[in-house]
Amino acid sequence: MGSKYPRSLRFCLPLGALLLQAAFIPLFYFIPYQASSSSSSLPSPSVDQVDNKFLEHYQVFQDLTLVAALGFGFLSSSLRRHGWSSVAFNLFMLALGVQGTILMNYFLYQYFQWNGESKDKTLVSRFQIATMSTVPLLISACAVLGRVNLVQLSAMVLIEAVTFSAVSAVSRKFFHVEKHICMMHGHVFGAYFGLLVAWCLSRSLPKEADKKAQTEKVQMATSSNLFAMLGTLFLWIFWPSFNSALLEAINDKKNAVFNTYYALAVSTVAATAVSALTHPKGKINMIHIHNAVLAGGVAVGTPCSLITHPWIAMVLGLTAGLISAAGAKCQPVCLSHVLPDPNPSGIHYTFGLPGLLGGVTYFLLRETTYRSSEFATGMVLEIGALSFAMAMGMVAGLLTGCLLIAKVWRAPHVAKYFDDQTFWEFPHLAVGY
Repeated sequence: MGSKYPRSLRFCLPLGALLLQAAFIPLFYFIPYQASSSSSSLPSPSVDQVDNKFLEHYQVFQDLTLVAALGFGFLSSSLRRHGWSSVAFNLFMLALGVQGTILMNYFLYQYFQWNGESKDKTLVSRFQIATMSTVPLLISACAVLGRVNLVQLSAMVLIEAVTFSAVSAVSRKFFHVEKHICMMHGHVFGAYFGLLVAWCLSRSLPKEADKKAQTEKVQMATSSNLFAMLGTLFLWIFWPSFNSALLEAINDKKNAVFNTYYALAVSTVAATAVSALTHPKGKINMIHIHNAVLAGGVAVGTPCSLITHPWIAMVLGLTAGLISAAGAKCQPVCLSHVLPDPNPSGIHYTFGLPGLLGGVTYFLLRETTYRSSEFATGMVLEIGALSFAMAMGMVAGLLTGCLLIAKVWRAPHVAKYFDDQTFWEFPHLAVGY
């Protein structure tokens, strides 16, 4: 008898991936390693200054890569039979998304010609921005990993990379939002994009079949949870680097690093305490630790450079931790008819709600710097930019979800959800798998 695991990627994945990579290569012909020298009368930096700047950017780029590759890769690997796919597919999406985002950002920069946008951006700087722009893609993927194949993920990554780059360009051009704020809005964009895609996928299947297929596979094993905790630790350690990466003033960078650490520390304590409090026997739920401890870093990301007192960051971290822990407890009961069940990654209460909290906090802190004549304009621009990112994430996610349920993608059968054997070779198992 033949295998129950269809070879849905036998031709689709190699052909699609190779054609896509072949299309990317000639487009990179237009992206030089260094822009031509400007006619500015300012003196050129010395070789030592250039080398120091490169090393500084490269160190930040390494931190961002650890966040994207290791942090998000292991964060979603808690399911007992979906660890290989979670980690490896995350790396594939990162590699594809960075290439697509670099291309989109470069051509959008050329088109918009932003005032104040440096014309001599090094390739390392472009990689920094591209890696941060890929994080919303990885957040969205957490909501659908296990339900889709790699071809569907490739299409999703391309659509989301193009959409988020366009959203960032529009936000900077028309809402006058700094690039740091655009990247922080990516948490909200990625969370709601992923939730809408997952909602479409779950609605395309009978609810009873979906739950029956997931009953055993979504259970967590001790070793898998340990790897997921490793991803949480990587994100926890390097999140201050992520929040401060695009800030240029040294005081802003210092504020971002310290405030992020304070918020992460408080949200960790709050998540642990609330998890034990909500259990009848006072036991701690590992899912809360995986997600809620990061909520403080997400919430403080947008206003991190504006906070000048530690207590503000600590209050923000406490609030985000409480919201995230409460969301992890209440979502399966209150939102099961709206959001797909299960949602092991918890992107709604880890990135979506804390991201909105951070956006509102940023507006409240900026309010004190506005003159009365500028208040209305500033309010419209800042709230409009956050609302625009959220709305575009939901619209693009809905359209992408409707596209991914088409039969042409040859998605895995519902019985093969959250199962590595659908996609990976297991030499120690029976022939045919």
